[in-house]
Amino acid sequence: MELRDFEALSFDCYGTLIDWEAGIVAVLGPWAAAAGTAVTDEQLLADYAMHEAAAEAEMPAAVYPEILAESMRRLGAQLGIAVSADDAARLGSSVPDWPAFRDSAAALAVLATRFKLVILSNIDRTSFAGSNARLGVTFDAILTAQDIGSYKPSARNFDALLARTATMGISDGKLLHVAQSLFHDHVPAKAVGLPTVWINRRAERDGWGATPPPPADVTPDWTFASMAELAAAVG
Repeated sequence: MELRDFEALSFDCYGTLIDWEAGIVAVLGPWAAAAGTAVTDEQLLADYAMHEAAAEAEMPAAVYPEILAESMRRLGAQLGIAVSADDAARLGSSVPDWPAFRDSAAALAVLATRFKLVILSNIDRTSFAGSNARLGVTFDAILTAQDIGSYKPSARNFDALLARTATMGISDGKLLHVAQSLFHDHVPAKAVGLPTVWINRRAERDGWGATPPPPADVTPDWTFASMAELAAAVG
């Protein structure tokens, strides 16, 4: 299929549209530096990624601010750095402060003229409202981990996505999933038969950043380095 053949695009938000790595490091970096540790931002992100994925798997009913706080506590235990209640709360409440990638709003505005737009995100409704204001677009549907009761990469989240889009009149095979994380999105999306676009925001950096490495080989159908490139390809 061609990109223009699809009727709807479903999006991961954090890492794809919102620069969650910058948002996380803005809290974890000063915290680690104040403790006198020499750990780099990239190592903080890599270590944090494993703790967040574990917390989401173990606490599927917890809202995302609780996941952030618990992940920071686990990271602190690993690094031997104290995590105060204020530290944990600071990260937990930081999502509305996380910046959008510079191309996200403009690209979404272009894509909204051609497709229905859906969010499928490991987030809670309140935190996402702050991010949505930065993106400047009205999504046709928003599905959060809070709504579904589990976190990606759980298959439950993608089953919920397919069930929701079926009620929107989107034809079978006409939904395209767009995401940065191979771990959270591409592996499980492919498992339920969804075609995918990889927005490889880390194309010029080594490592996986704030996402764990994928548990299996996966080949997205399209790859772009930015949302701007995707919008240009569609246009």
